Amino acid sequence: MIGCAGDPRTTLTPGDQAEVDKFMAHLADRKNKPRVVCICGSMRFQAEMAEAAHAESLAGRIVLMPHVNMKQWGDDADVEQVKADLDRLHRAKIRMAQEVLVVGDYIGDSTTAEIAYARWLGMPVRFTHPEVDPAKAASDA
Repeated sequence: MIGCAGDPRTTLTPGDQAEVDKFMAHLADRKNKPRVVCICGSMRFQAEMAEAAHAESLAGRIVLMPHVNMKQWGDDADVEQVKADLDRLHRAKIRMAQEVLVVGDYIGDSTTAEIAYARWLGMPVRFTHPEVDPAKAASDA
């Protein structure tokens, strides 16, 4: 299995690796098609994500983003499994995209892992608040 920066949340199974390989092979086919952007960020910025999705769509981009807010999830015993499944689904959305847009002025552990994953794939990452870019914080240190 392949992982990004040793983070177990970004570990690729052989099936995931096959998807990444297909993604890379099909990038050339997208030259005349709308760009696909995946929105990432804390679900506390769900309203801002919707606004960003609106703006990206009006700019002619196809938008992928999370839609389930785990803070609104019930007290189901499977919450941790659901979260793990949703994290895996979101990584698949990142692999489908050509770029990532990080929304919000706060970056938590999950979003930091998503940014690292996108960059590991060689994908451009934009920020609504560039000052929260983990790469910027590392270069300022």
